[in-house]
Amino acid sequence: MSGVPWYKTFFGTDYLRIYSPFLPPERTEREVAGIIKLLNLPPDSSILDLCCGPGRHALPLVQQGYSVTGLDQNENFLQQAQAAAEAKGIEARWVQSDMRTIPFQNEFDAIINIFTSFGYLEDEDEDLRVLQQVQQALKPNGRFLLETVYQPRVLRNHSPHGIIRYNDGLIVLEERHLDLRGSRNEIAITMLFPDGRRTEHRQSIRIYTLTELARMLAEAGMQLQGYYGDLDGSPLTLDSRLVVLGQKR
Repeated sequence: MSGVPWYKTFFGTDYLRIYSPFLPPERTEREVAGIIKLLNLPPDSSILDLCCGPGRHALPLVQQGYSVTGLDQNENFLQQAQAAAEAKGIEARWVQSDMRTIPFQNEFDAIINIFTSFGYLEDEDEDLRVLQQVQQALKPNGRFLLETVYQPRVLRNHSPHGIIRYNDGLIVLEERHLDLRGSRNEIAITMLFPDGRRTEHRQSIRIYTLTELARMLAEAGMQLQGYYGDLDGSPLTLDSRLVVLGQKR
């Protein structure tokens, strides 16, 4: 295995091929409506979409009247986002950077991090660095909205293998291992293409409890304002995702 971290190589065409079918426009619409409701900010507010990918949430937020900056490490995703913005005749600012380096201070009314983009890094200290960067980039009393996997749900629903068959003939195999000591979900992904090609990827995601995230937010200078089971504001349960709303002190 090369020494390049998995999150530097996984996010590209293959990532979109695996996940896009599960992200229809109506789901994005629902999520954006939830984000707006939970943040409760007037239009014209400035929002940073941290790990924005190809702009799935950033672009609709611009269309709703917000001033949006998208940050991602993947240049290709940012080019796709910019092309989509131009096609829609809207404007956003795109920044290529690792999430541990957010090159702004006291700049944003809100920062969002959606669809499990947290917990990728090597250890908890690195994740804390991200939260410290978020705190610095927020205006005083600015809000941070994080949407990710919830540890109890991952543990309760753990299955060592998964097979997903796609309409176009792609088959994706997942071999999953829970590292209980490190609270990490390790996944080996094999993509079997209809033409016989085969590609392998891996993921390693630190899965957090609400208790841990609340402590880390406090360490980074933010206060836990609310927690939910989804972006629609529904209650947190053992089988839900985890949505956390923090505020800069």
